[in-house]
Amino acid sequence: MNAITDLRANAGEQERLRIRSAGFTGPTAGLAPGNVQANMVILPRDLANDFLRFAQANPKPCPVLAVTEPGDPRFPTLGANLDVRTDIPRYRVWRHGELVSEPTDVLDVWRDDLVSFAIGCSFSFEEALVEDGIEVRHIACGTNVPMYRTNIPCTPAGVFNGPLVVSMRPLKPRDAIRAVQITSRFPSVHGAPVHLGLPQSIGIADIGKPDYGDAVPIGPDELPVFWACGVTPQAVIAQVKPEFCITHAPGCMLITDLRNTSLSAL
Repeated sequence: MNAITDLRANAGEQERLRIRSAGFTGPTAGLAPGNVQANMVILPRDLANDFLRFAQANPKPCPVLAVTEPGDPRFPTLGANLDVRTDIPRYRVWRHGELVSEPTDVLDVWRDDLVSFAIGCSFSFEEALVEDGIEVRHIACGTNVPMYRTNIPCTPAGVFNGPLVVSMRPLKPRDAIRAVQITSRFPSVHGAPVHLGLPQSIGIADIGKPDYGDAVPIGPDELPVFWACGVTPQAVIAQVKPEFCITHAPGCMLITDLRNTSLSAL
């Protein structure tokens, strides 16, 4: 690892340490530029195999980057000094499908049977969009990305089934075409969009009222462009109602030491 790469990797560790000390509790878009960020799903071991099969059956919303051993809070392939119990700015704790708390760490509810899944995040391909001169509206506005439950069903596996969640970025048509080309290079972080325009046709009644995140302005010359989203497991959890589960709060990701360029297929 050369000095520049080492410095960039350390930026991920520095942000995790800041988050671990509760020095930052908000959305992580734009933190540690160039470093891969990950969605998180943490389930009891007896549900882990079913969830892994669900993720494999639905690679657009659930591209798995790494899986832990039961009870192990570490992801050695994602970062040396990394603790999944403390290094996400805000978590969601679920019991029987109900959201019961949003703590800044999960040390007090951690169990020895928990298996953690790191799932690719669209923040990785956003860097490539920005580098190509495409404005990413929620970054420009300093808000969380808008996310919506759709009427598109995921492929069921085991006990897991439910609707696809999408994230949205408004783009001019020429930028939308370029965004398809760019994000197609990143299949491990959701890849190309799943839908362009016509939000009603995928079950979104009001584009101004996202189910997760924040609304952003859409210009009269722009199309809403929708990507599969790593918040999909949270919609599935609300429907399936497992007895216990932990996820990240939408927009609050695990920052890793991996580089976004390492995920490009080209």
